[in-house]
Amino acid sequence: MASDLVIVYHRQPYEEVEIDGKTVLRENKSPNGIVPTLKSFFGSVDHGAWVAWKLADDPSNPDFERVIEIDDVYGTYSVSRLPLSADQVKEFYHVTSKEAFWPILHSFKEYYNYDPVDWSNFREVNWAFAEAAAAEAAHGALVWVHDYNLWLVPGYLRKLRPDVRIAFFHHTPFPSADTFNVLPWRKEIVESLLACDDVGFHIPRYAANFVSVARSLFDIDQVERVRVPEQWISEGTALTERAMPTRIAHKGHNISISVTPVGVDVDYIDSNARSETTEQQAQAIREELGDSKLILSVGRTDYTKGSIEQLRSFERILEANPDLLGKVRLLHVSVSANRNMAVYETVQNEIEQIAGRINGRFGQFDWHPITLVSRAIPFTELVAYYRAADVCWITPLADGMNLVCKEFVASRIDGDGVLVLSEFAGAAVELNQAVMTSPFSHKAMDRGILSALEMPEKERRIRMEGLREAVAGNSVQNWTPGRLSIQKQDVAPAA
Repeated sequence: MASDLVIVYHRQPYEEVEIDGKTVLRENKSPNGIVPTLKSFFGSVDHGAWVAWKLADDPSNPDFERVIEIDDVYGTYSVSRLPLSADQVKEFYHVTSKEAFWPILHSFKEYYNYDPVDWSNFREVNWAFAEAAAAEAAHGALVWVHDYNLWLVPGYLRKLRPDVRIAFFHHTPFPSADTFNVLPWRKEIVESLLACDDVGFHIPRYAANFVSVARSLFDIDQVERVRVPEQWISEGTALTERAMPTRIAHKGHNISISVTPVGVDVDYIDSNARSETTEQQAQAIREELGDSKLILSVGRTDYTKGSIEQLRSFERILEANPDLLGKVRLLHVSVSANRNMAVYETVQNEIEQIAGRINGRFGQFDWHPITLVSRAIPFTELVAYYRAADVCWITPLADGMNLVCKEFVASRIDGDGVLVLSEFAGAAVELNQAVMTSPFSHKAMDRGILSALEMPEKERRIRMEGLREAVAGNSVQNWTPGRLSIQKQDVAPAA
């Protein structure tokens, strides 16, 4: 059955687990992850489709079930699974996406490595995604492509299906031309994105950077701009822009440029935060802490997340403020992002070494300054820690958005608590009532966390009120595929 909405994303829209020798499909664990958010759009159409890859021992096996039908609370939709070998996945995802693209997107040229990239494999995988999307889409359907590892899909899809509407959303930062143009495949990538009808980003800065890159590589006929909404203009963040592009034209084709920051499911988090179980868990955490204040930090193990800088700041604070010994604790959750990459293993090892050194230097018989957790905490349990924490400390060196800080704010139904946030997180543009800090500055990092620990209750509550208004005003339900309607259109877009 042809689909009015086709979502193209590298991950499958469920988790596969084996029970008694049978494969069972389960909902993804994180309620605020991108997968359940995207599936919610299937409720707006008669039939939808999802295109993803699936690891296969033999991709040429004729018995491989490429398309399955799903009927769940999100609606009725097809899942088109592309069989990829372990080598294809390694080249496409671990090498090209993570070793070449990821560091450039986050402006870490020192981690960039394109020598091992198999560009022909990346093209082949993206072509397979485009073919699958073309096969699933109804005439005039919307095909919504997600993230940088599928950069070439829009260009291929436009050739296969000129009738469909194509939207693309970047979940990462998008760097300036000076950084992006380090990629030797820059023209091929951007030319593909210029085949879209809408290209979306989290914040105005990333949209402006994309247009700057496009203009450096191609003759862009026109650029329309508007003033950035007042709520996104803050003097306290490095990512503030005062104008943002809304439309560009290339070879007679108009491309909308959308800024649609992803939010969290505020109602779901609020319900969890108010549950009796969460209340009991939060109370138990507070009782165990006694008079100590709790600082909570949650993120993935990645050199972009600023975990090492954060731990070093905590060490400096304890060294310079001996009166805090025994009175403050840091719960540092750093979940492994990819166990197959040496660079992430190096980061995890350094995190463990610093945390061990801090506990060894300052720990007492009945008190350790740091609790380090390297596993994912179930979301309902995490909400209890959000409720119990005095401070949430989120300090990435670069981050497309960061939903942890929004989850923390949505959990604070008591109206208390302090958010210390890096000015280099996309969310900082929206959350200007946070205590802004720079992970590149020792003084800024130390001053930020100390001010949060010492902040009077009146100021805490004023700031949290503003944060909660910002998060509630942009929940995940407000997110859209740019300026394109999900409903099928009868008129084909301009070629």
